[in-house]
Amino acid sequence: MKFKSLLILPFCLPLLANSAEVKVQEQVLKNGLKVLVKEDHRSPVVVSQVWYKVGSSYEPGGITGASHMLEHMMFKGTDKHPAGEFSRIIAENGGDENAFTGRDYTAYFQTMDKSKLPISFELEADRMRNLHLLPEELVKELEVVHEERRMRTDDKPRAKTEEHFMAMAFSNSPYKHPVIGWPADIENYKVPDLQAWYQRWYAPNNATLVVIGDVQAAEVFALAEKYFGDLKTSELNPLKPQTEIEQLGERRMTIKLQAQLPYLMMGYKVPTLKTATNPDEAYALEVLVGVLDGGSSARLSSKLVRGKQLAVSAGAGYDLTARLPELFMLEGTPAKGKKLPELEQAFKNEITLLQKDLTTTAELDRVKAQVLAQSIYEQDSMFYQGMKLGMFETVGLGWQKADEYVNKINQVTPEQVRDVANKYLLEDQLNIVYMQPLGMANKTAVQ
Repeated sequence: MKFKSLLILPFCLPLLANSAEVKVQEQVLKNGLKVLVKEDHRSPVVVSQVWYKVGSSYEPGGITGASHMLEHMMFKGTDKHPAGEFSRIIAENGGDENAFTGRDYTAYFQTMDKSKLPISFELEADRMRNLHLLPEELVKELEVVHEERRMRTDDKPRAKTEEHFMAMAFSNSPYKHPVIGWPADIENYKVPDLQAWYQRWYAPNNATLVVIGDVQAAEVFALAEKYFGDLKTSELNPLKPQTEIEQLGERRMTIKLQAQLPYLMMGYKVPTLKTATNPDEAYALEVLVGVLDGGSSARLSSKLVRGKQLAVSAGAGYDLTARLPELFMLEGTPAKGKKLPELEQAFKNEITLLQKDLTTTAELDRVKAQVLAQSIYEQDSMFYQGMKLGMFETVGLGWQKADEYVNKINQVTPEQVRDVANKYLLEDQLNIVYMQPLGMANKTAVQ
Protein backbone atom coordinates (compact mmCIF):
# COMPACT_ATOMS: atom_id res chain seq x y z
CA MET A 1 0.00 0.00 0.00
CA LYS A 2 1.51 3.31 -1.04
CA PHE A 3 0.86 6.59 0.68
CA LYS A 4 1.21 9.61 -1.54
CA SER A 5 3.38 12.61 -0.87
CA LEU A 6 3.28 14.97 -3.82
CA LEU A 7 5.67 17.86 -4.30
CA ILE A 8 4.35 21.40 -4.49
CA LEU A 9 5.71 23.26 -7.50
CA PRO A 10 5.01 26.78 -8.77
CA PHE A 11 3.07 25.67 -11.85
CA CYS A 12 -0.15 27.38 -12.85
CA LEU A 13 -3.09 25.27 -13.98
CA PRO A 14 -3.31 27.00 -17.40
CA LEU A 15 -0.03 25.25 -18.25
CA LEU A 16 -2.15 22.14 -18.77
CA ALA A 17 -3.13 23.36 -22.21
CA ASN A 18 0.55 23.48 -23.21
CA SER A 19 1.46 20.02 -21.95
CA ALA A 20 -0.16 17.95 -24.70
CA GLU A 21 1.24 14.44 -24.74
CA VAL A 22 2.62 12.60 -27.73
CA LYS A 23 -0.03 10.33 -29.19
CA VAL A 24 -0.03 6.68 -28.19
CA GLN A 25 -0.39 4.29 -31.11
CA GLU A 26 -2.04 0.89 -30.72
CA GLN A 27 -2.13 -2.33 -32.68
CA VAL A 28 -3.56 -5.73 -31.73
CA LEU A 29 -1.96 -8.83 -33.24
CA LYS A 30 -4.09 -11.71 -34.50
CA ASN A 31 -3.26 -13.72 -31.38
CA GLY A 32 -4.63 -10.96 -29.15
CA LEU A 33 -1.40 -9.31 -28.02
CA LYS A 34 -2.02 -5.58 -27.61
CA VAL A 35 0.95 -3.39 -28.56
CA LEU A 36 1.14 0.23 -27.39
CA VAL A 37 3.86 2.54 -28.70
CA LYS A 38 4.66 6.07 -27.60
CA GLU A 39 7.48 7.77 -29.44
CA ASP A 40 9.88 9.83 -27.33
CA HIS A 41 12.90 11.00 -29.30
CA ARG A 42 14.75 12.92 -26.59
CA SER A 43 17.41 10.23 -26.14
CA PRO A 44 18.39 7.08 -28.08
CA VAL A 45 16.83 4.77 -25.51
CA VAL A 46 13.83 2.46 -25.49
CA VAL A 47 11.83 0.98 -22.62
CA SER A 48 9.97 -2.25 -23.34
CA GLN A 49 7.40 -3.65 -20.89
CA VAL A 50 5.27 -6.79 -21.04
CA TRP A 51 2.22 -6.67 -18.76
CA TYR A 52 0.20 -9.77 -17.89
CA LYS A 53 -3.34 -9.57 -16.52
CA VAL A 54 -2.62 -11.66 -13.45
CA GLY A 55 -1.53 -10.85 -9.92
CA SER A 56 -2.21 -11.87 -6.34
CA SER A 57 -5.91 -10.95 -6.59
CA TYR A 58 -6.37 -13.73 -9.15
CA GLU A 59 -5.09 -16.42 -6.76
CA PRO A 60 -7.31 -18.85 -4.82
CA GLY A 61 -6.46 -19.99 -1.32
CA GLY A 62 -3.64 -22.49 -1.11
CA ILE A 63 -1.48 -20.95 -3.81
CA THR A 64 -1.33 -17.33 -2.67
CA GLY A 65 1.84 -15.71 -3.97
CA ALA A 66 1.92 -17.94 -7.07
CA SER A 67 2.08 -14.92 -9.40
CA HIS A 68 5.07 -13.54 -7.52
CA MET A 69 6.77 -16.93 -7.43
CA LEU A 70 6.29 -17.34 -11.16
CA GLU A 71 7.80 -13.90 -11.70
CA HIS A 72 11.00 -15.27 -10.15
CA MET A 73 10.85 -18.47 -12.20
CA MET A 74 10.48 -16.52 -15.45
CA PHE A 75 14.24 -15.93 -15.34
CA LYS A 76 15.00 -19.67 -15.11
CA GLY A 77 15.26 -20.48 -18.77
CA THR A 78 13.81 -22.09 -21.89
CA ASP A 79 15.20 -24.56 -24.44
CA LYS A 80 16.75 -21.69 -26.34
CA HIS A 81 17.96 -19.67 -23.35
CA PRO A 82 19.01 -21.68 -20.25
CA ALA A 83 18.73 -20.35 -16.70
CA GLY A 84 20.64 -17.11 -16.27
CA GLU A 85 20.95 -16.38 -19.97
CA PHE A 86 18.16 -13.81 -20.08
CA SER A 87 19.83 -11.44 -17.64
CA ARG A 88 23.29 -12.10 -19.06
CA ILE A 89 22.23 -11.21 -22.61
CA ILE A 90 20.49 -8.02 -21.52
CA ALA A 91 23.54 -6.95 -19.48
CA GLU A 92 25.96 -7.75 -22.31
CA ASN A 93 23.95 -5.43 -24.54
CA GLY A 94 24.12 -2.60 -22.03
CA GLY A 95 20.55 -2.95 -20.80
CA ASP A 96 18.77 -3.04 -17.46
CA GLU A 97 15.92 -5.43 -16.71
CA ASN A 98 13.65 -6.45 -13.89
CA ALA A 99 10.08 -7.40 -13.06
CA PHE A 100 7.39 -6.71 -10.46
CA THR A 101 4.16 -8.29 -9.26
CA GLY A 102 1.15 -6.46 -7.86
CA ARG A 103 -2.34 -7.37 -6.82
CA ASP A 104 -3.70 -6.97 -10.36
CA TYR A 105 -0.74 -7.45 -12.72
CA THR A 106 2.71 -8.87 -13.31
CA ALA A 107 5.14 -6.95 -15.53
CA TYR A 108 8.60 -7.46 -17.03
CA PHE A 109 10.71 -4.65 -18.45
CA GLN A 110 14.00 -3.76 -20.10
CA THR A 111 15.68 -0.42 -20.79
CA MET A 112 18.13 -0.56 -23.68
CA ASP A 113 19.70 1.30 -26.57
CA LYS A 114 17.01 1.69 -29.22
CA SER A 115 18.93 -0.58 -31.61
CA LYS A 116 18.65 -3.45 -29.12
CA LEU A 117 14.84 -3.62 -29.07
CA PRO A 118 14.78 -6.84 -31.17
CA ILE A 119 16.84 -8.55 -28.46
CA SER A 120 14.29 -7.60 -25.83
CA PHE A 121 11.41 -8.82 -27.99
CA GLU A 122 13.08 -12.12 -28.85
CA LEU A 123 13.78 -12.95 -25.22
CA GLU A 124 10.33 -11.95 -23.95
CA ALA A 125 8.52 -13.82 -26.72
CA ASP A 126 10.54 -16.96 -25.97
CA ARG A 127 9.68 -17.05 -22.28
CA MET A 128 6.06 -16.03 -22.83
CA ARG A 129 5.22 -19.57 -24.01
CA ASN A 130 8.36 -21.71 -23.64
CA LEU A 131 9.39 -21.43 -20.00
CA HIS A 132 11.01 -24.42 -18.29
CA LEU A 133 9.86 -24.94 -14.73
CA LEU A 134 12.44 -27.28 -13.22
CA PRO A 135 12.17 -28.70 -9.67
CA GLU A 136 15.80 -27.91 -8.84
CA GLU A 137 15.37 -24.28 -9.90
CA LEU A 138 12.18 -24.00 -7.85
CA VAL A 139 14.03 -25.21 -4.74
CA LYS A 140 16.69 -22.53 -5.24
CA GLU A 141 14.19 -19.76 -5.84
CA LEU A 142 12.04 -20.74 -2.88
CA GLU A 143 14.95 -19.83 -0.63
CA VAL A 144 15.15 -16.43 -2.34
CA VAL A 145 11.42 -15.80 -1.84
CA HIS A 146 11.54 -16.89 1.80
CA GLU A 147 14.38 -14.41 2.36
CA GLU A 148 12.50 -11.69 0.48
CA ARG A 149 9.46 -12.22 2.66
CA ARG A 150 11.59 -12.12 5.80
CA MET A 151 13.32 -8.88 4.81
CA ARG A 152 10.30 -7.04 3.41
CA THR A 153 7.53 -8.20 5.74
CA ASP A 154 8.44 -10.37 8.72
CA ASP A 155 11.27 -8.09 9.89
CA LYS A 156 9.45 -4.83 9.09
CA PRO A 157 6.90 -3.90 11.78
CA ARG A 158 4.89 -1.57 9.55
CA ALA A 159 4.74 -4.06 6.69
CA LYS A 160 3.77 -6.82 9.09
CA THR A 161 1.07 -4.58 10.55
CA GLU A 162 -0.27 -3.86 7.08
CA GLU A 163 -0.45 -7.57 6.30
CA HIS A 164 -2.56 -8.23 9.41
CA PHE A 165 -4.64 -5.14 8.71
CA MET A 166 -5.57 -6.22 5.17
CA ALA A 167 -6.41 -9.74 6.35
CA MET A 168 -8.82 -8.26 8.89
CA ALA A 169 -10.32 -5.49 6.76
CA PHE A 170 -11.36 -7.74 3.87
CA SER A 171 -13.55 -10.77 4.47
CA ASN A 172 -13.58 -12.44 1.07
CA SER A 173 -11.93 -10.03 -1.35
CA PRO A 174 -8.62 -11.45 -2.60
CA TYR A 175 -7.01 -8.17 -1.53
CA LYS A 176 -6.86 -9.76 1.93
CA HIS A 177 -3.89 -11.88 0.76
CA PRO A 178 -0.33 -10.52 0.63
CA VAL A 179 1.19 -10.27 -2.85
CA ILE A 180 4.16 -12.38 -1.77
CA GLY A 181 1.84 -15.06 -0.37
CA TRP A 182 1.22 -16.63 3.02
CA PRO A 183 4.19 -18.57 4.45
CA ALA A 184 2.43 -21.97 4.40
CA ASP A 185 1.50 -21.55 0.74
CA ILE A 186 5.04 -20.55 -0.22
CA GLU A 187 6.37 -23.60 1.62
CA ASN A 188 4.18 -25.94 -0.40
CA TYR A 189 4.52 -24.70 -3.99
CA LYS A 190 4.94 -27.54 -6.48
CA VAL A 191 6.06 -27.36 -10.10
CA PRO A 192 2.61 -28.52 -11.38
CA ASP A 193 0.95 -25.63 -9.50
CA LEU A 194 3.19 -23.05 -11.17
CA GLN A 195 3.03 -24.81 -14.54
CA ALA A 196 -0.77 -24.62 -14.55
CA TRP A 197 -0.63 -20.94 -13.53
CA TYR A 198 1.89 -20.20 -16.29
CA GLN A 199 -0.04 -22.04 -19.00
CA ARG A 200 -3.26 -20.30 -18.07
CA TRP A 201 -2.14 -16.69 -17.81
CA TYR A 202 1.10 -16.26 -19.76
CA ALA A 203 -0.20 -15.90 -23.28
CA PRO A 204 -0.35 -13.15 -25.91
CA ASN A 205 -4.12 -12.78 -25.51
CA ASN A 206 -3.58 -11.96 -21.82
CA ALA A 207 -0.71 -9.51 -22.29
CA THR A 208 0.04 -5.95 -23.30
CA LEU A 209 3.38 -4.92 -24.81
CA VAL A 210 4.25 -1.29 -24.08
CA VAL A 211 7.15 0.44 -25.85
CA ILE A 212 8.30 3.98 -25.06
CA GLY A 213 11.34 5.64 -26.61
CA ASP A 214 13.30 6.73 -29.63
CA VAL A 215 11.50 4.44 -32.05
CA GLN A 216 9.16 4.55 -35.02
CA ALA A 217 5.79 3.02 -34.23
CA ALA A 218 5.50 1.21 -37.57
CA GLU A 219 8.86 -0.47 -37.02
CA VAL A 220 7.88 -1.54 -33.50
CA PHE A 221 4.63 -3.06 -34.77
CA ALA A 222 6.58 -4.99 -37.42
CA LEU A 223 9.03 -6.29 -34.81
CA ALA A 224 6.18 -7.29 -32.52
CA GLU A 225 4.56 -9.26 -35.34
CA LYS A 226 7.88 -10.95 -36.13
CA TYR A 227 8.63 -12.12 -32.60
CA PHE A 228 5.21 -12.45 -30.94
CA GLY A 229 2.85 -12.99 -33.87
CA ASP A 230 3.07 -16.79 -34.00
CA LEU A 231 2.69 -17.42 -30.27
CA LYS A 232 -0.30 -19.57 -29.34
CA THR A 233 -3.14 -18.23 -27.24
CA SER A 234 -4.62 -19.56 -24.01
CA GLU A 235 -8.27 -20.19 -23.29
CA LEU A 236 -9.18 -17.44 -20.87
CA ASN A 237 -12.39 -17.95 -18.94
CA PRO A 238 -13.76 -14.82 -17.23
CA LEU A 239 -12.96 -14.54 -13.55
CA LYS A 240 -15.84 -15.26 -11.22
CA PRO A 241 -17.08 -12.24 -9.25
CA GLN A 242 -14.98 -11.50 -6.19
CA THR A 243 -17.32 -9.12 -4.43
CA GLU A 244 -16.50 -8.22 -0.85
CA ILE A 245 -19.39 -8.87 1.51
CA GLU A 246 -20.96 -5.89 3.23
CA GLN A 247 -19.15 -4.70 6.32
CA LEU A 248 -21.67 -4.36 9.14
CA GLY A 249 -19.70 -2.38 11.68
CA GLU A 250 -16.30 -1.15 12.76
CA ARG A 251 -13.51 -3.75 12.92
CA ARG A 252 -10.64 -3.32 15.32
CA MET A 253 -7.46 -5.22 16.15
CA THR A 254 -4.39 -4.79 18.36
CA ILE A 255 -1.17 -6.56 17.42
CA LYS A 256 2.15 -6.63 19.26
CA LEU A 257 5.50 -6.70 17.47
CA GLN A 258 9.15 -6.05 18.12
CA ALA A 259 9.26 -2.37 17.20
CA GLN A 260 10.57 0.97 18.40
CA LEU A 261 7.36 2.99 18.03
CA PRO A 262 3.60 2.32 18.04
CA TYR A 263 1.74 2.60 14.77
CA LEU A 264 -1.88 3.18 13.71
CA MET A 265 -3.65 2.13 10.51
CA MET A 266 -7.23 3.07 9.62
CA GLY A 267 -9.09 2.20 6.43
CA TYR A 268 -12.57 2.83 5.02
CA LYS A 269 -14.13 0.66 2.27
CA VAL A 270 -14.38 2.72 -0.93
CA PRO A 271 -14.85 2.15 -4.68
CA THR A 272 -12.15 2.65 -7.30
CA LEU A 273 -12.26 4.06 -10.81
CA LYS A 274 -12.96 0.55 -12.11
CA THR A 275 -15.75 -0.25 -9.64
CA ALA A 276 -17.43 3.10 -8.92
CA THR A 277 -20.94 3.59 -10.30
CA ASN A 278 -19.98 7.23 -10.77
CA PRO A 279 -16.29 7.52 -11.75
CA ASP A 280 -16.24 11.14 -10.59
CA GLU A 281 -16.36 9.82 -7.02
CA ALA A 282 -13.03 8.04 -7.47
CA TYR A 283 -11.38 11.26 -8.62
CA ALA A 284 -12.93 13.10 -5.66
CA LEU A 285 -11.46 10.49 -3.29
CA GLU A 286 -8.10 11.01 -4.97
CA VAL A 287 -8.33 14.76 -4.34
CA LEU A 288 -9.38 14.04 -0.75
CA VAL A 289 -6.07 12.20 -0.26
CA GLY A 290 -4.24 15.29 -1.50
CA VAL A 291 -6.14 17.57 0.88
CA LEU A 292 -5.07 15.42 3.81
CA ASP A 293 -1.61 14.37 2.68
CA GLY A 294 -0.20 16.41 -0.18
CA GLY A 295 2.95 17.95 1.20
CA SER A 296 3.88 20.02 4.25
CA SER A 297 0.91 22.36 3.88
CA ALA A 298 -1.66 19.54 3.75
CA ARG A 299 -3.94 19.07 6.76
CA LEU A 300 -2.32 16.04 8.41
CA SER A 301 1.17 17.48 8.30
CA SER A 302 0.30 21.07 9.16
CA LYS A 303 -2.22 20.25 11.90
CA LEU A 304 -1.32 16.91 13.47
CA VAL A 305 2.45 16.77 13.00
CA ARG A 306 3.56 20.39 13.26
CA GLY A 307 0.52 22.11 14.74
CA LYS A 308 -0.79 19.95 17.59
CA GLN A 309 2.33 17.77 17.57
CA LEU A 310 0.21 14.68 18.04
CA ALA A 311 2.18 12.62 15.52
CA VAL A 312 5.72 12.25 14.27
CA SER A 313 4.25 11.05 10.98
CA ALA A 314 0.77 10.97 9.46
CA GLY A 315 -0.35 10.01 5.97
CA ALA A 316 -3.26 9.10 3.73
CA GLY A 317 -3.53 6.88 0.69
CA TYR A 318 -5.88 5.46 -1.93
CA ASP A 319 -5.29 3.36 -5.06
CA LEU A 320 -7.49 4.88 -7.74
CA THR A 321 -6.49 2.22 -10.30
CA ALA A 322 -7.15 -0.92 -8.24
CA ARG A 323 -9.20 -3.55 -10.09
CA LEU A 324 -11.46 -4.23 -7.10
CA PRO A 325 -12.94 -2.05 -4.31
CA GLU A 326 -10.20 -0.61 -2.14
CA LEU A 327 -9.51 1.09 1.19
CA PHE A 328 -9.13 4.79 1.86
CA MET A 329 -6.20 4.73 4.27
CA LEU A 330 -4.94 6.83 7.17
CA GLU A 331 -1.75 5.90 9.02
CA GLY A 332 0.56 7.44 11.54
CA THR A 333 2.86 7.20 14.53
CA PRO A 334 1.99 9.19 17.67
CA ALA A 335 4.49 11.69 19.02
CA LYS A 336 6.36 10.98 22.23
CA GLY A 337 3.95 11.12 25.17
CA LYS A 338 0.89 10.74 22.90
CA LYS A 339 -1.22 7.62 22.68
CA LEU A 340 -2.72 5.70 19.79
CA PRO A 341 -6.33 6.55 20.79
CA GLU A 342 -5.44 10.26 20.70
CA LEU A 343 -4.11 9.96 17.16
CA GLU A 344 -7.12 7.88 16.11
CA GLN A 345 -9.49 10.57 17.42
CA ALA A 346 -7.49 13.28 15.66
CA PHE A 347 -7.84 11.43 12.36
CA LYS A 348 -11.58 11.06 12.94
CA ASN A 349 -11.86 14.76 13.71
CA GLU A 350 -10.26 15.59 10.37
CA ILE A 351 -12.73 13.32 8.59
CA THR A 352 -15.62 15.02 10.38
CA LEU A 353 -14.41 18.43 9.24
CA LEU A 354 -14.26 17.19 5.64
CA GLN A 355 -17.82 15.93 5.98
CA LYS A 356 -19.15 19.19 7.43
CA ASP A 357 -17.22 21.94 5.66
CA LEU A 358 -16.21 22.52 2.07
CA THR A 359 -12.52 22.38 1.28
CA THR A 360 -11.12 25.78 0.39
CA THR A 361 -10.31 26.94 -3.11
CA ALA A 362 -6.68 27.31 -2.04
CA GLU A 363 -6.54 23.68 -0.94
CA LEU A 364 -8.01 22.39 -4.17
CA ASP A 365 -5.71 24.59 -6.24
CA ARG A 366 -2.73 23.21 -4.32
CA VAL A 367 -3.75 19.60 -4.95
CA LYS A 368 -4.45 20.22 -8.62
CA ALA A 369 -1.12 22.01 -9.07
CA GLN A 370 0.63 19.03 -7.49
CA VAL A 371 -1.11 16.59 -9.83
CA LEU A 372 -0.12 18.70 -12.82
CA ALA A 373 3.47 18.94 -11.61
CA GLN A 374 3.65 15.20 -11.09
CA SER A 375 2.26 14.59 -14.57
CA ILE A 376 4.89 16.87 -16.07
CA TYR A 377 7.68 15.17 -14.15
CA GLU A 378 6.46 11.74 -15.31
CA GLN A 379 7.16 12.78 -18.89
CA ASP A 380 10.87 12.81 -18.03
CA SER A 381 10.76 9.09 -17.29
CA MET A 382 10.10 6.69 -20.16
CA PHE A 383 9.61 3.94 -17.60
CA TYR A 384 6.82 5.75 -15.75
CA GLN A 385 5.16 6.79 -18.99
CA GLY A 386 5.00 3.13 -19.91
CA MET A 387 3.98 2.05 -16.43
CA LYS A 388 1.00 4.39 -16.43
CA LEU A 389 -0.23 3.04 -19.77
CA GLY A 390 0.38 -0.57 -18.81
CA MET A 391 -1.32 -0.27 -15.44
CA PHE A 392 -4.50 1.40 -16.73
CA GLU A 393 -4.74 -1.11 -19.57
CA THR A 394 -4.09 -4.18 -17.46
CA VAL A 395 -6.63 -3.45 -14.72
CA GLY A 396 -9.32 -3.07 -17.37
CA LEU A 397 -9.69 0.70 -17.49
CA GLY A 398 -8.08 1.08 -20.90
CA TRP A 399 -4.85 2.99 -21.48
CA GLN A 400 -6.79 6.02 -22.74
CA LYS A 401 -7.94 6.73 -19.18
CA ALA A 402 -4.35 7.54 -18.22
CA ASP A 403 -4.48 10.68 -20.37
CA GLU A 404 -7.74 11.81 -18.73
CA TYR A 405 -6.34 11.83 -15.20
CA VAL A 406 -5.14 15.45 -14.94
CA ASN A 407 -8.29 16.89 -16.52
CA LYS A 408 -10.56 14.79 -14.31
CA ILE A 409 -8.74 15.89 -11.16
CA ASN A 410 -8.95 19.49 -12.34
CA GLN A 411 -12.74 19.19 -12.55
CA VAL A 412 -13.28 18.02 -8.95
CA THR A 413 -15.30 20.49 -6.86
CA PRO A 414 -15.36 21.16 -3.11
CA GLU A 415 -18.90 19.78 -3.02
CA GLN A 416 -17.77 16.49 -4.56
CA VAL A 417 -15.02 16.13 -1.96
CA ARG A 418 -17.49 16.73 0.86
CA ASP A 419 -20.02 14.33 -0.70
CA VAL A 420 -17.63 11.37 -0.98
CA ALA A 421 -16.44 11.97 2.59
CA ASN A 422 -20.05 11.75 3.78
CA LYS A 423 -20.90 8.76 1.59
CA TYR A 424 -17.90 6.52 2.19
CA LEU A 425 -15.90 7.59 5.26
CA LEU A 426 -18.35 6.06 7.68
CA GLU A 427 -17.85 4.41 11.07
CA ASP A 428 -19.46 1.16 9.93
CA GLN A 429 -16.98 0.97 7.03
CA LEU A 430 -13.95 1.62 9.24
CA ASN A 431 -11.14 -0.80 10.06
CA ILE A 432 -8.53 0.02 12.72
CA VAL A 433 -5.30 -1.66 13.78
CA TYR A 434 -3.09 -0.63 16.66
CA MET A 435 0.46 -1.91 16.52
CA GLN A 436 2.06 -1.84 19.97
CA PRO A 437 5.76 -2.50 20.49
CA LEU A 438 6.23 -5.55 22.66
CA GLY A 439 6.59 -4.56 26.28
CA MET A 440 4.29 -1.53 26.06
CA ALA A 441 1.56 -1.40 28.63
CA ASN A 442 -1.86 -2.21 27.32
CA LYS A 443 -3.10 1.18 28.49
CA THR A 444 -3.09 2.43 24.87
CA ALA A 445 -5.58 -0.23 23.83
CA VAL A 446 -9.22 0.65 23.45
CA GLN A 447 -11.44 -1.73 25.38
